Amino acid sequence: MRKHILTTILFVLVNMIPAQGIRPVNTYSIVALDETTGELGVAVQSHWFSVGALVPWAQAGVGAVATQSFIKVAYGPEGLQLMREGKTAEEALTILLDQDEGKAVRQVGMVDAIGNVAVHTGKDCIDFAGHIVGKNYTVQANLMEKSTVPEVMANAFESTSGGLADRMLAALEAAQNEGGDLRGKQSAAMLIVSGKPTGISYKDVVLDLRIEDHPTPIKELKRLIRIHKAYIHANKGDHYMETGQIELALKEYDQATEYYPENPELPFWTAVTLVGANRLDEALPIFKDVFARDPKLKILVPRLVKSKLFPDDKDILRRVINQ
Repeated sequence: MRKHILTTILFVLVNMIPAQGIRPVNTYSIVALDETTGELGVAVQSHWFSVGALVPWAQAGVGAVATQSFIKVAYGPEGLQLMREGKTAEEALTILLDQDEGKAVRQVGMVDAIGNVAVHTGKDCIDFAGHIVGKNYTVQANLMEKSTVPEVMANAFESTSGGLADRMLAALEAAQNEGGDLRGKQSAAMLIVSGKPTGISYKDVVLDLRIEDHPTPIKELKRLIRIHKAYIHANKGDHYMETGQIELALKEYDQATEYYPENPELPFWTAVTLVGANRLDEALPIFKDVFARDPKLKILVPRLVKSKLFPDDKDILRRVINQ
């Protein structure tokens, strides 16, 4: 009798949900448009391995999608395709839902490039399940410890200042603080694409971070967002160095170090830049601190001469190495 009941349950599930959809990625997420920059983004957390490979989808100038619950991944690429063809977020989601026999267990949020928002929480999604739509965004959650998770996510997103990454992160943190996923936490991800599309996908990605498996994935995601900001400034510094704008380069390198002070390589390049600007006395104490934290960077200095990143001057080299 017991075997018969289990077989019947399995039969119902398999016939209710297309084979590619049997992925119980129960989670909470946000999709949003930054009205100021035009950036589109998705942020998500789940008690599921590598949620970033399944839930978040976005294309610059087109839209963003979060597909979850008993996940049908196709909502991501197919939703973007429909919006790319000119459909609004609402029209795209309606078309896909009409084609989906398993829509009762799906949860999907979409936003298009002009801020139209659409969301669906199937009637058979695991409680607590729900969503809230706001201006240019939607939050959605299922299998939550508390029914209030979408509400606190929306409030956090709307009340947080800063860029899209900061605001979406605040929504995830609020959800977790409210109890989050009933089963706990495992992975998180954030994807943001540019508001100024080039048509070249890798250039249009502003941020793409995945925490595949971690005891505190949102905390780790927050740390990586901070480091990501550091390297944005470091890359800008490199650009200014290439164009001979030393003061602007130094400013960017300093900001990079502020975001990521635990990494000695960032101030190392500030010191190298100062040497190149004939400001050796300012560079020496930075080198001293850097070498104390990472002696291998001292080995790197003479190797920079060949690449013309450091003066071919034995006296300067000696003074730096002796720090």
